[in-house]
Amino acid sequence: MTMAAAKPLAQSSRVLSYAGALLETMDGALRDHPNAFIMGQGVDDFKGIFGSTTGLAEKYGAKRVFDVPLMEEGMTGVAIGAALVGDYPITTHIRADFSFLAMNQIINMAAKYSYMFGGLMRCPMLIRIVVGRSWGQGAQHSQSPQATFAHYPGLTVVMPSSSQAVLDMYPAIINRHPGPVISIEHRLLYNLDFTISPADKRVPLTSYVAREGSDVTVVATSVMVLEALRAAQYVQDRAGVSAEVIDLNSISHPDWELVAASVRKTRRLVTADTSWLEYGVGGEVCRQLMMRDPGLLRQPPAMLGMAPAPCPTAKSLEDIYYPSQHDTVDAILTQAKGKNHGIDLPVERSMTEGYKRFRGPF
Repeated sequence: MTMAAAKPLAQSSRVLSYAGALLETMDGALRDHPNAFIMGQGVDDFKGIFGSTTGLAEKYGAKRVFDVPLMEEGMTGVAIGAALVGDYPITTHIRADFSFLAMNQIINMAAKYSYMFGGLMRCPMLIRIVVGRSWGQGAQHSQSPQATFAHYPGLTVVMPSSSQAVLDMYPAIINRHPGPVISIEHRLLYNLDFTISPADKRVPLTSYVAREGSDVTVVATSVMVLEALRAAQYVQDRAGVSAEVIDLNSISHPDWELVAASVRKTRRLVTADTSWLEYGVGGEVCRQLMMRDPGLLRQPPAMLGMAPAPCPTAKSLEDIYYPSQHDTVDAILTQAKGKNHGIDLPVERSMTEGYKRFRGPF
């Protein structure tokens, strides 16, 4: 599936997959920063974390791109120690759930060093975390823990939704960001192609408007940004409803004034996240809006996320566990026209129908 614009590409534009953008930025980090290294389970494998580190071990050597034992807490401690003495570690968890085994190091150590030592010690590092959704991974390999990490001061949490976001944010993070950054990458994005815009259009390390609109505001994260953009086009074509889509992008440091300004304009809100609703990102969006102006919304918001249960392994059950394009379109139309809107909904019910068919867990 190609997310390229319909208009002719500008001379400096190109089409690049999400995995390709990751590979470019990982290559650039090693090329431009002699103190950078990549570590993680499978980073030197021939598949290279779904193609995002392929060939880098051969190009830069085993001292800078290397596999690690199945001991996430210990290896994260090694990375933190390297960061404290001036190196730049890039660690990768091929499933988000594996990072739970390193929570002590991430939350108690990396997030707090700058605070505990009055800024004299810093821990700049990038932790890449892959969400395993839609690959039959089941309860222990499909979680999306962005709200958990964003809860703790000292961590910067981003969820790049496109190749452009990866190309713009990762170098900025590696070049200048003073503390630990957790980037949550959605597995469904890896094989998608995106149009890369000219250099004057940058994805910031905060939120931005992905599509302008006037009737409903959709605040989305990660792959749900793409779902929201598809739904926005559908409701525009079928019902003349204008949906504004905001990519929250940085879960820990969003632009809340940008979100509030949009909702102040539309008076209607849909949140679309890749995780559970309870105590999640969508709930924080609503809290921030209510703190700024309790009268912003004309009606209760619609909220999309995972069903409140562990993820099933069976593909038929997984298809109805996650919000689909059917659900996203219905939520926007219900906000704009009411529950009995009478507009035909997409027949597509599984998110993977619009992206990539299931072909096995890895």
